[in-house]
Amino acid sequence: MTAKNTEIKRVLFCTDFSANAHHAFDFAVAAAAKREGCELILLHVIPEPDAQFWKAYIYELDTDVDKNAREALDAKVESEYRPRVPAGVPFRAEFRIGKDYAKIIDVAREFSVDLIVLGRQGRGALQSIFFGTVAEKVVKRSTCPVLVIPLPRNDSVSPGAE
Repeated sequence: MTAKNTEIKRVLFCTDFSANAHHAFDFAVAAAAKREGCELILLHVIPEPDAQFWKAYIYELDTDVDKNAREALDAKVESEYRPRVPAGVPFRAEFRIGKDYAKIIDVAREFSVDLIVLGRQGRGALQSIFFGTVAEKVVKRSTCPVLVIPLPRNDSVSPGAE
């Protein structure tokens, strides 16, 4: 393997705004910050069924759901993530609606991502056998390396607990 094959120019960090995603962001930042000019892209995928249900409900209230949702997501990124990105690391946020794992793979291809970073959510005994449905599907379908961050040890529950 040559150095060119292992060069990382773009890191895709996937978040569902959970505590473990918040923890996994540190790994994505570290990967990008150690490589001069490496871009860090944050991705949040809104599941299509949820989006459609809420849009139908909220549109009945005659509000601008798309604008309000985008503003809320932007505010969350600005308050929880952007302050943790070191100066000099190019950073942007992307939002998509659809199947989470499929959109992650699509965005990775769209931006020629070299590394995907995401947190693992599984906590129970059965779930511990697998990464978790999203992480497992991304690992199986990705054409670039995927770094799956487990729950921090102090947040873990005892084996077998659901």
